[in-house]
Amino acid sequence: MLTLSVGTLCGVVGGKLLAGAETTMVNGLATDSRAVTPGAAFVAFTGENTDGHSYLSAAIEAGARALLVTREDEGFLELVATSRRQDVALVLIDDALAAVQTLAAHHRERLACPVIGITGSTGKTTTKDFVRSVLGTRLKVVATDANRNNELGVPLTIMEAGAETEVLVIEMAMRGTGQIAALCDIARPTAGLITNVGVSHVEILGSEEAIASAKGELVRSIPERGRVFLNGDDGWSAVLEETAGAAVTRYGLSPECEVRAEDIVVGEDAIASFTLVAEQGSASVQLNVPGRHNVYNATAAAAVGLYLELSLEDVVKGLEVATFTKMRMETFSSASGVLVINDAYNANPTSMKAALQTLAEMRTTGKRVAVLGDMAELGSLSELAHFKMGEYLAELGLHALVTVGARARRIAEGAIVAGMDAAAVRPCSIAQEASEVLDDLLEQGDVVLVKASRVMELERVVEGIIQPHV
Repeated sequence: MLTLSVGTLCGVVGGKLLAGAETTMVNGLATDSRAVTPGAAFVAFTGENTDGHSYLSAAIEAGARALLVTREDEGFLELVATSRRQDVALVLIDDALAAVQTLAAHHRERLACPVIGITGSTGKTTTKDFVRSVLGTRLKVVATDANRNNELGVPLTIMEAGAETEVLVIEMAMRGTGQIAALCDIARPTAGLITNVGVSHVEILGSEEAIASAKGELVRSIPERGRVFLNGDDGWSAVLEETAGAAVTRYGLSPECEVRAEDIVVGEDAIASFTLVAEQGSASVQLNVPGRHNVYNATAAAAVGLYLELSLEDVVKGLEVATFTKMRMETFSSASGVLVINDAYNANPTSMKAALQTLAEMRTTGKRVAVLGDMAELGSLSELAHFKMGEYLAELGLHALVTVGARARRIAEGAIVAGMDAAAVRPCSIAQEASEVLDDLLEQGDVVLVKASRVMELERVVEGIIQPHV
């Protein structure tokens, strides 16, 4: 973890020591007082709804040795002076985010382990989870937790790594041009993996070409002695490969991929098994997460593991025991006997189609029900993309569709136009309304998929399935 003296900390971030000693040692860093561990630095962020400066006392009680503040206040000085602990330092900084990023960059310089950067339009979190599991069979891994994949989360993840860390896995999100490049400047990845290029964020970047270029910032950041991993079945990979200064490994399904899946079989529970083929040999793999599309995520992780010289046996073990971030194809049965596929964390046309295909492939004695919400950030493509999704859904022969949100209503319209029985389509405005519809619709033995962009908060629908309204 981050370890340095307060004096060094001040020098790195250009801070002013207001109280305490330069010799005080800091171990770790937190931006939430509830996450402070003894000896850590606490950085007080000021946001729209909360002010970290209000939690300085809580940080001290939790064991913080350094408080980084963005304004001078006599109350802060008094708080430190009257604290029962005498090892607390108070440091004035200009910008909280810049300070965290600068400290992370400083810490990264002292790490000797490989750093794997992962981005893509879909599948990056699940791929990260696969990579962490594969590498974890033999190596001490620090990896992005939950959704800490942005300009704050990436630095915090970097500072969790220490001398004992053997590989650091960083998931990188992107909302605009230059953002991944900025994250790479801090993380300095030695290898980079792109899951695919799709139309997510087209509202911000304007075109799929611009999205590919933005994702390609990771490719261009990898040093010559590193490695780039690309989806061999994605149409943009050839373009991205041309920009790579490092060697490229392709993964996927096509024979041209150096690491690939063959003989894919999807079982009654929509879980895929396949033969993993690489230069090192071949082996059978049985995944434990539903969805044919997860074969791509698995082969991506396998490529990384083999690059870092893990055995084929260890790679297979890691793939088969992987656990995943919540709300990503999370499956469970409700008390009423309904099988729920909770994929409510995010959505774009590619990932929604994959989730719907998974639903269609699941064997059930009951109905297959899709609960779909708005897909955000599609810009001018939004109307058409949602309508086309409805057409695609109708082709799958699902038994019922419930939509949530104004944009998702176009999914309902597309499904009806494509031949789905209008009586089986229920457009809703909000999650509460959808929950009430599902109370009447779902029965024991049914399978229901819940998917939408995060802004729709459709986990409320999942909660409603667990505890139906009365």
